[in-house]
Amino acid sequence: MTATEKVSGKSGLLEQLMSAVRAEFRTEIFAPAPDDPVFITDACMVADCDRPAGPRRGMCSPHALRFRKRGKPPMADFLADPGPPVRGRSSLAVCIVAGCRYGRGAKNGLCSRHLYRWERAGRPDVATWDAPDMTPSDATVVECRLPFCNIWVNPTKLFCMGHEGRWRHQGQPDPDRFIADCELIGTARIDLRFLDPQLRLEFQYSLQCRHDSRSRTAPPRVVMAVVRLVKKRGVVSLLDLSEHQWREHAGARAVESIRFLLDARDAVETLRDGTGWEVEFSKDVWRLSKLPGLTLPAGRPCSRSHFRFDRIVQPWLRALGKRWTRLRLSSGMSVGAARRGVDALNSFSSFLTSVGIDAIEEIDRPLLERYLAFLMSQPGGNGSTKARIGPLNVFFQNIRQYGWDDALPGTAAFYVGDTPPIPKQVDRRLAEYVMTQIEAPANLDRWPNQAGRLITLILSRCGLRISSALTLEFDCLLHDSQGAPYLRYFNTKMRREAAVPIDEELEAAIREQQQRVLDRWPDGTPCLFPRPNANVSGHTPLSDGTYRHTLNRWLATCEIHDEHGRPVHLTPHQWRHTFACRLINRDVPHEVVRVLLDHDSHEMTSHYAKLTDQTVRRHWEQATKVNIKGERISIDPEGPLAQAQWAKARYSMATQALPNGYCGLPLQKTCPHANACLSCPVFLTGPEFLPELREQRHHTLTLIDVSERKGQTRMVEMNQQVLTNLDRMISEVEKAAEEEEETTHAG
Repeated sequence: MTATEKVSGKSGLLEQLMSAVRAEFRTEIFAPAPDDPVFITDACMVADCDRPAGPRRGMCSPHALRFRKRGKPPMADFLADPGPPVRGRSSLAVCIVAGCRYGRGAKNGLCSRHLYRWERAGRPDVATWDAPDMTPSDATVVECRLPFCNIWVNPTKLFCMGHEGRWRHQGQPDPDRFIADCELIGTARIDLRFLDPQLRLEFQYSLQCRHDSRSRTAPPRVVMAVVRLVKKRGVVSLLDLSEHQWREHAGARAVESIRFLLDARDAVETLRDGTGWEVEFSKDVWRLSKLPGLTLPAGRPCSRSHFRFDRIVQPWLRALGKRWTRLRLSSGMSVGAARRGVDALNSFSSFLTSVGIDAIEEIDRPLLERYLAFLMSQPGGNGSTKARIGPLNVFFQNIRQYGWDDALPGTAAFYVGDTPPIPKQVDRRLAEYVMTQIEAPANLDRWPNQAGRLITLILSRCGLRISSALTLEFDCLLHDSQGAPYLRYFNTKMRREAAVPIDEELEAAIREQQQRVLDRWPDGTPCLFPRPNANVSGHTPLSDGTYRHTLNRWLATCEIHDEHGRPVHLTPHQWRHTFACRLINRDVPHEVVRVLLDHDSHEMTSHYAKLTDQTVRRHWEQATKVNIKGERISIDPEGPLAQAQWAKARYSMATQALPNGYCGLPLQKTCPHANACLSCPVFLTGPEFLPELREQRHHTLTLIDVSERKGQTRMVEMNQQVLTNLDRMISEVEKAAEEEEETTHAG
C-alpha cells in the first residue's frame, strides 16, 4: 500500500468514526452511570466511601493502603474503624480558631491571616490566645470555586489556600479543567483527553461497541490501562499495529486489558473494512467472527477463532485450499470439520516443501505413497494420520468434481486400505462403583454452584452430549397429554431437535435454575446455563472448558476413586455411555434406546449393547451353578429376585470377568478377596468352566508339592484349602454334567 493510499485510508476512517460515534460517547471524559451493567465497577466496601474498588481488594486504593499500613488486621475490625474520609472530593481543613473558615496552614493549624496576627502578638499559647475575629462581611465572603469545598478565599484568588497550591503545582491549567479534574478524583471515569483526535474517536467508538454488544464488561480501570498503553506507544491509530504486535507490546498485562485492546482494534478495523466473504476471502488468515452464520460446536460465536492459510507455502495449494474451505463452510459444514481440512492441507504443504514439489502436475499416486510413509513418522498415531488423509482425499475429489484445476493427475487419490486401522474403542462407561459415589446426594451437594450440579444430573440421567446440555434453551421443558415432563434439546451432532423423558425431581431442579437465571438477568436469557462472567446480556452459554475444569475440581474435592483407590478422571461423554449401558442392561429394547439417544441407526446404538441377548440369560438361569463348598445354587426364573440376580450376574460378566466362574458380590460392594476367588464365599462356577477348574487343580497340586519341599507351611495350608474347594466343585460339576448327558440321551 502506498503512502497516498495510507493517508486516504486514515482520512476515510476518520470520517466513518465521526459519523458512527453517538453523542453520549463523544466526550473526552466518559463517566458511566453507577448502575451501568457494561462499565460496572464495584464500590469500596468501606461505609460512606463512593470510590471504586480495585481488583481483588474490595476497597479503593487509599483504604487498601491504610489497611496494609495497619498490618492487615481482621477485615471486620478495619471496616469498623477505617479512619477519616480519604482525601479528594471533600473540603479541606479550616483554621483552628473558632468561627474562622479560612484554610488551615501547615504551622500551628492557623490560617495565613491568624498566623500573621499570632506572630505579631509574640507567639502566645495558641490554646489561650485571644484570636481576633477575621470574619469577612457578608458582601465580601468568597468561597473556593470547587463545588465540594466551602472554605473562604481571598477575593483575588480562585481557590482556597490548599487547592490554590495544588493548582499552581499542576502548572496553573485552565481553571474549569482543574475543577473538572478535582470533581473526578476517585470516581470511575475514562479520561481520553490526552489522546490524538482520531485515536480518541477510536476509543469512543470501541466503548460504544462494547456497550451495544453487552457481551463483556469494561471497567474504567481496565480501559484506562489500555489508554495509557496506547499513549505510551505513540501511535496515531489502533490499526498502526497488527493484532500480533499489540499482543507483544502488551506483554504480561491483565488478560481483560489485552482483550479490550484487541476488541477495540477489531471494532475499528471492522468499521473500516466491513465483514463477509468478500472481505475475508482474499486474506491468508480468516477471522471466523467476520463470517456471518458460523458458530462453534456448542453454539457459541466463533470469537477470535482463525483459519490460517499463511502456513501453506505453495500459492496454488493455498488458493485451492481457500476455495475448497469456503465451499465447505458455505454448504453448512461445521467449523470443526472444516478446520480439520485446513490442518490436513497444512500438513500436506509441509511434505511438499520437504520433497521439493511445487506444482500440482507432480502430485500423483507414487508421491502420495511417499506422503503416507511421511505421515507414519509424524507424532499423533493412527488417528492423526487418518485425519490428515481423509480430508485431503476429499480435496482431490472436489478439484476434479468442480473442475478447479485440470492439471491434477487422475492418479492423485487415496484408496481403501491406505489409512491405518484405528484400534477398537474400549468400553467407556463408568463402573457402578464410581457412579454410586458420583450420584451420592452428599457429593452432589458439594458442587461449587447449582448450575454445575444440574448439568451433571442431566448428563448422567439423560445421556446428552455435553454440547447439547450446555446449549439447552431457557424454555426446555415439555409435557405430554398426561403431564409427564420431557427435556427438549438440540442434538448438536445431528443438528436437530430431540426430547428425552425426565423425572419430577429433575424437572424441579431445572425450574430452580430458571429462577436463578431470572434473578441474575431479569429480562431473561435464551439459554438455561449462561456464562456467569463476561456475559452482560446473558446470551453466551457456559463453555465446556469451564464445566470440565469445575468437574475436575469437584471430583478431587469429593475424593471420587475407583475400586483400586485411585482418583477418578472422567469425561462428560462417559455419562452418555453409562446411561446407554444402563438401559441396555435393563433389557430396554434397542429401538427405545435408539430414540432416547437420538441415534440415526441401530448400528450406533449397538455399540453399547454387549450383554442383552435373552438367550444368554435363559442359559444362565438353566445352567448349574456351584459354590466353593460344592453346593448347587438354584435360581427361580419367576422368583422376586430373578431380575436382580440376573442383573448382578450380567454386571459381573461385564466388569469382573473371571476365567473359571462368576462373582456373586453385590454391585455396591468392593471385593475383600482380591485374587483369591477360589476361597471366596460368593464365587460361583458351572460346567462350562470345567476345563479351567481341572487345569487350576493341576497347578495347585504342583504349587503344594513345591511348597512342601521348601518347608513353606503357610503356603501349603492356603493352597490346601483351594484344592479342597476345587475338588468339591469339580466333583459336583462333573456330576451335573453326567446328569445332563443322561437326560439328553433319555430324551
